[in-house]
Amino acid sequence: MEAALVVGVDGSESSLEALDWAVREAARHALPLRLVYASLWERYEPAAPSAGAGPRGPSEQVAVENTVASAVQRARRTDPGVRIGADVVADDPAAALLRAGRGAFAVVTGSRGRGELAGLLLGSVGLTVAARADCPVIVVRGDRAGIHGTHERILLGADDPARAGEAARFAFREARARDCTLDVVRAWRRPAPGTADRRPPAGEAAGDHEQRASALLDDLLRQPAAEGLGPRLRRHTVEGPARRVLVNRSAAADLVVIGAQRRHGRHGLQLGTVAHTLLHHAACPVAVVPQRA
Repeated sequence: MEAALVVGVDGSESSLEALDWAVREAARHALPLRLVYASLWERYEPAAPSAGAGPRGPSEQVAVENTVASAVQRARRTDPGVRIGADVVADDPAAALLRAGRGAFAVVTGSRGRGELAGLLLGSVGLTVAARADCPVIVVRGDRAGIHGTHERILLGADDPARAGEAARFAFREARARDCTLDVVRAWRRPAPGTADRRPPAGEAAGDHEQRASALLDDLLRQPAAEGLGPRLRRHTVEGPARRVLVNRSAAADLVVIGAQRRHGRHGLQLGTVAHTLLHHAACPVAVVPQRA
């Protein structure tokens, strides 16, 4: 079966923004797009009105069907060439998207769902799916320029190749599909002066830390480059906390890509502080890519 791009829809403004982004992404990669609406309405909606009850308005099921039909029409208007499918699932939204993501190219979600507090930086569904999915997850957030891809730049946060090899390949493919620049950034930090447990060896200078960061970039980029994925590539080693460096640079990017370590067990992927910070504060969509065994 051909891998699809999956997008969660629920009628919220955030999910419509994610839908528009997903249509453009599906067109770039010539992928079918699968819309998923998940709700537990079946558990709460009575099978029939009780005796003596007055006229009822549209049921939740009808409202859901209208929402999905409207989303399908919107997707077809955005790009009539993209193949569209839609599913309505009686399940928890995060669980449904995790299941739909098995074997998918990626799952796309909005930054907040219907009914979630406007003050939330990231909704619970987006965070859960990004933390546990088997496939890459893109949370569509940020400013208008980043969401609409006007910067023509993809940003890859470079981690150890054992944790970020899949993320590097994903970022290379994205940059090639968009014919844009790929900025690869490795943040580095020197030990704080005067800390006994982090005192550098005698003669070690800041340049040594930067050289190690540069060598890590070489290791991370070697295989994607050898696979001929070759977009325009810019390498950067930057001193500072990775989460701050990447959030700042996301303001000039259309997508920031980071890797996530796969952990076995019921909790699946566990996101670190860099991923959490980007999912809550990046100025453009964020792709979390699990490292496969």
